[in-house]
Amino acid sequence: MAALASSLIRQKRAVKDDGQNRPVANKRKPCPKSNKSLCQKQILVLISKVRLCGGRKGRNEKRPEPQLKGIVTRLYSQHGYYLQMQPDGTMDGTRDEGSSSVTQFNLIPVGLRIVAIQGAKTGLYLGMNSEGYLYTSEHFTPECKFKESVFENYYVTYSSMLYRQSQSGRSWYIGINRDGQVMKGNRVKKTKGAAHFLPKVIEVAMYKEPSLHELVNEQKEKEKEKEKERDKDSPARKTVKTSEERHEITFSIKNCRKEKKAPKADAS
Repeated sequence: MAALASSLIRQKRAVKDDGQNRPVANKRKPCPKSNKSLCQKQILVLISKVRLCGGRKGRNEKRPEPQLKGIVTRLYSQHGYYLQMQPDGTMDGTRDEGSSSVTQFNLIPVGLRIVAIQGAKTGLYLGMNSEGYLYTSEHFTPECKFKESVFENYYVTYSSMLYRQSQSGRSWYIGINRDGQVMKGNRVKKTKGAAHFLPKVIEVAMYKEPSLHELVNEQKEKEKEKEKERDKDSPARKTVKTSEERHEITFSIKNCRKEKKAPKADAS
């Protein structure tokens, strides 16, 4: 019995020694407990994904610029002239049927049946001032807006959107007379051939929307120039008045002296 007990004790000791000699696997460290809930963690993950997606799109994709579909055309008058814009900005008509760049215009839609007429070569805008004269401008202003209308004979008329007859309300039109000269807008009637144009389309093109400039600054400059001219003329008028006044004063003094000398002659 004693031998059996000693053998059992030896076996137990051997098992213990084998267990101590075996390599112990590394135990995983427990994660520190956070105060955030599962819902908050999911929200943070979504926000980070949205930021990444937004940043990538903003870098790769550019905002498309607003574009307007217009035409490159030549405006043929019923009198047989092509409207042309010279390099210096003067407007007139020509019978030359060649594809010259001075007779080509960009018709840019800026509203419902409203167009801007721009020279294809010069890049200047066609406008009509308050006196009815046509002019060219580097900037697109309210005077550069024209209403495009189709007449009964299928010709097209272009009238100013800003000016018209004050009493009758008749519109002012772009027109070319029989001599090929540009007419004043207030003298052109829509029933006459001077106001009728036939657009001969060359191609369809895409344009940027022109930025509208105000006329306030230009009107102020014109008023200042008029005031300066008045100031220059005013001193001359004052000198004329003062000379007249001096003449009247000297004339009255002479009359007074004559009246004083007359009683002495009667007394003698």
